Amino acid sequence: MLKIEHLSKNFGKKEVLKDLNLTVNTKSIVGLVGINGAGKSTLLRSIAGVYAPETGSITLDGKSTYYDMSTKKKIAFVSDEAYFPLGSTIESLKLFYECMYDFDPEAYQKYLKMFELDPKASIATFSKGMKRRVSLLFALAIHPKLMLLDEAYDGLEPIARLHFKNALTDLLEDEDVSVIISSHSLKELEDICDSFAMLEDGRILSGGDLSESKANINKYQLAFREDRTKDDFHDLDILQFEKEGQVYKLVIRGDADQVEDQLRAMDPILLNILPVNFEELFIYELEREARS
Repeated sequence: MLKIEHLSKNFGKKEVLKDLNLTVNTKSIVGLVGINGAGKSTLLRSIAGVYAPETGSITLDGKSTYYDMSTKKKIAFVSDEAYFPLGSTIESLKLFYECMYDFDPEAYQKYLKMFELDPKASIATFSKGMKRRVSLLFALAIHPKLMLLDEAYDGLEPIARLHFKNALTDLLEDEDVSVIISSHSLKELEDICDSFAMLEDGRILSGGDLSESKANINKYQLAFREDRTKDDFHDLDILQFEKEGQVYKLVIRGDADQVEDQLRAMDPILLNILPVNFEELFIYELEREARS
């Protein structure tokens, strides 16, 4: 289990992470989302032990990810900007990973074939997508307890994305690993994540089980015989209110059954309920924060 408690991180006078708390359970894939500048990359680098925390702690199974070297070896970190030593090949990188991590030669060969990579080719000649495949190859081959993926899908073509999703799913089924994925593609995250953490201005704005959170926000289309105003819905947690002619479009937070009962008590002549996706959930949460 990964546990972050009261984490703060500064760069000079700029406070990037602010008293941040987050728990990631074993065998969980957490989607880390937020607008540019929210602190996602800084958080991932802090978890990986690249940055020392200003205050607070980050532990994996009770041991510090920054101070405990044996714990660092259990973390696979795929940065948003891959760096490889000048002149390196996949074979030369393999020697490094064999020395530093719990390296699995069979897994290496499996993912090498899956990602269709030439181990003898110079990585400097690779495209952005191929370099991303190299990073994912080694992240999957070291049997991590924690995998951190910053913009994991960036540059990957659809087939490589599918291969990676399948590999990640298989890894969680077979091993006790936790995964945090940051991506601007919320559709990609929605397909694979069971939980989410929404970062805003260096703090966790909201998070939890993704399915439960989406189920707690729904879109409603209603029509009434008489005109209504937003004040008529004051007992409900309205996130968005629009009126187009005689049709009212509302986004409401709350138990779907209870909300439906309250709306039906208003005697609508039309009531349609539509689910929200992860991207809509993200937008509504940010809009709610901006209004508060």
